Amino acid sequence: MLQAPIYAHIIGWGMALPTKVMTNKEISAFVETDDDWIFARTGIKERRIANEEESTATLAYTAAQRALEVADILPLDLDLVIVATSTPENIFPSTASLVQDWLNAHDAGAFDLSAACSGFVYALNMAADSIRAGSIKTAMVIGSETMSRILDWQDRSTCILFGDGAGAVVLAASEHPGGVLSSVLRSDGAGSDLLAIPSVGSIDAEESRAGANGYKLYKMYMAGGEVFKFATRVVNESIEQASKMAGIAVGDIDLVIPHQANFRILQAAARKLGIEIDKFMSNVEQYGNTSAASIPIALCEAIDQRRIHDKDHIALVGFGGGLTWASMIIQWGIPKPSEQHGSLLNRQRRNALYQMARLRSKSRRWRRRVKNTINEIR
Repeated sequence: MLQAPIYAHIIGWGMALPTKVMTNKEISAFVETDDDWIFARTGIKERRIANEEESTATLAYTAAQRALEVADILPLDLDLVIVATSTPENIFPSTASLVQDWLNAHDAGAFDLSAACSGFVYALNMAADSIRAGSIKTAMVIGSETMSRILDWQDRSTCILFGDGAGAVVLAASEHPGGVLSSVLRSDGAGSDLLAIPSVGSIDAEESRAGANGYKLYKMYMAGGEVFKFATRVVNESIEQASKMAGIAVGDIDLVIPHQANFRILQAAARKLGIEIDKFMSNVEQYGNTSAASIPIALCEAIDQRRIHDKDHIALVGFGGGLTWASMIIQWGIPKPSEQHGSLLNRQRRNALYQMARLRSKSRRWRRRVKNTINEIR
């Protein structure tokens, strides 16, 4: 007897943004630039900047809580937590492990995924494949970044572009056709020198630490012109490939939700695809480039603005360091955004689980310290 096919649907979504807004005018106070110059070249007016109490993990956690609220499921129902990020809380443990613990999703596996600005689409593909293979039923996929902490704020070519934030979705198994229809994941490592953040494991780490090679350890550098050319080439190509794999024409796409890097890139992609720019979701003016968080944040805002409807075909496309790029076609279907009504009982149960998670973590750390102290005395 043949098993019925399993489909992976987005059933919950949520976003989290820092409270602090940094305008172009504020940036011009310490970098030689102005609002007109930045907006004309990027389409960016302002971005969000994390404060001392906000981090990649805390933003991811808040977005995940909101996604669970929309899905109206318990964190105990999650089988997997993936955080796509270029600015993890630690090299290890993973940011996903922290979020998994804070959510009290204690039966879920957790890991971070590094594919720069393409990371969310990569992570969503990993989760969807696991669901369709039958190895898991429910996953939390998060894109979260604090890009402000890896910027060289004296480098005008990068510091004007980026912001902080997080977006999350709950992906669940269903027998209802639709959901994630196709994915295209690509990489060109020969372009690794065009956009990067040198870290402790780099072969040039010592030179970067001293600035001898022109780069700074843990600070981003980018060859903007080359990255722009790369992005305008791969966006339309990968969307066309993903559409073909999904069995639809590009003209059947109802909304494109791209990585929010630069509005000029979106305009170029729309021209090449023959799609009206109105079919491209853009919030780059308000948030700038939030790397792996940009697509899920834009998805949440598109839903809030009622730009996504039942049976719509949605194209996600990301591109960034690696060089990496990725596209995905999703047919929206379960549930309709208008049908999201979280129950009071489940909300209370979720809040109780979050509180229990904090107490459990404190208790475990306390027991370890006591045990270590006893062992030392012995």
